[in-house]
Amino acid sequence: MKRIPTMTEDLAELWSAWRRKKAPTYLFLAICFNLVLAPLVYAASDSAMTRTQSWALGLLGLGVVALSGYLFVVMFAPERF
Repeated sequence: MKRIPTMTEDLAELWSAWRRKKAPTYLFLAICFNLVLAPLVYAASDSAMTRTQSWALGLLGLGVVALSGYLFVVMFAPERF
């Protein structure tokens, strides 16, 4: 007879999967931060850009900041990589 997992087992499995793979969490947080950043970029452009362009520019800015942070850590702590 096949055993049906309980809710606590399912939650424990989700928790362990979250602890192993952090990239989806980081992507979710970046997109949530971009929800705040995109209207600021749109307002600063004085309506010269569309909302889609300001959203893309916000994501590009977040990517540049993340990449520069990563490269900074790699330059000053190369033994970790």
